[in-house]
Amino acid sequence: MPALASHRKQRSRTAKTSPAVGLTTAAIAGVTLLSTQSANAAPAEPKPSVEEVQKKVDDLYRQAGTATEKYNKAKESTDEKRREVDTLLDEAAKRTEKLNESRRALGTFAAAQYRTGAVTPTAALLFADSPESYFDQTQLMSRMTDRQRSAVTDYETERAEAAKQRAEATKQLESLTTSQKALRTSKQEVQAKLAEARTLLSKLTAEEKARLAEIERKKEAEARRKAEAKAKAEAEARARAEAARKEQEQNQGSGTGTGTGTGTGTADGSSTAKADKVLSFARAQLGKPYVWGATGPSSYDCSGLTQAAWKAAGVDLPRTTWDQVKVGTRVATKDLLPGDLVFFYDDISHVGIYIGDGMMIHAPKPGANVREESIYYMPIYGSVRPA
Repeated sequence: MPALASHRKQRSRTAKTSPAVGLTTAAIAGVTLLSTQSANAAPAEPKPSVEEVQKKVDDLYRQAGTATEKYNKAKESTDEKRREVDTLLDEAAKRTEKLNESRRALGTFAAAQYRTGAVTPTAALLFADSPESYFDQTQLMSRMTDRQRSAVTDYETERAEAAKQRAEATKQLESLTTSQKALRTSKQEVQAKLAEARTLLSKLTAEEKARLAEIERKKEAEARRKAEAKAKAEAEARARAEAARKEQEQNQGSGTGTGTGTGTGTADGSSTAKADKVLSFARAQLGKPYVWGATGPSSYDCSGLTQAAWKAAGVDLPRTTWDQVKVGTRVATKDLLPGDLVFFYDDISHVGIYIGDGMMIHAPKPGANVREESIYYMPIYGSVRPA
């Protein structure tokens, strides 16, 4: 019997996308998308060079120094305002006691004379606009003795003064609040600058830190070279002055001298004695840490050190570099003498004590100690001789 033909329809063998092929397509699409995103994304900022970091860190420390002086000024103002407020509050308390005494005296007089009404005499007096109006209304003024009239006058005087002092205390309290706000702002500014500097330094590799240290050594070496040149010039000036002095003594001995020495670049005995005390104090602080806002005795900032050193010589300097630069006599760099104050940067944010030969003692910056250093390490703004 012949086999029957199959009538089953043959399945179509259309090609299917294999899993491997599908994955490849998705991957290609992803790569294309990432490529497009990368092309549109902003390029990453290049890492700053060591020289750029060094410049930025130095600038941040300088800005921190400026902010420190703002802090010092705000703190000085805050302390002054707090003392004023305390004084006013003490005076107001005393004035209030006097006012209460006057009020009690008037209450006694009123109680002795006022016999009608539901309100007690003392209460009526206290609620009156003024003692005069109270006694006028009760027709007692004409019957008051001189002593009673004086008590009324005293009461009015004390009440007016008490009101005046309360108003002044309120005004000073508002001023104190403003100073405290400025103090907090300056403190935050200092902390922000120092934190930014620390962050920059923390990102350096060991090799970069070594290069940074080398840059610093070169900077210090150049500053020392300039200091040595100044030391040589000062030595030559002293030699010339000594030769001129001896020549003058010889001329005076032979009767031909004129006695008109100029004394240029010299200090009198009193100034020299003060400068010696300043330098003695400053040298005793060598090695103590810089702490912004500090005035000693265990740590200092730059103006705190200069203020303390000159105080040891009996001279009171203001707290900030901006005020210290206004004290005494301005002197040129070439005419500097030991004890003089040397100020740095255009914003006058740093100060050191000149010790001679182009060197100074100063409290440099956070992380450093009080030390001797060339005055040429930073750009010089100017110098003063406080006394």
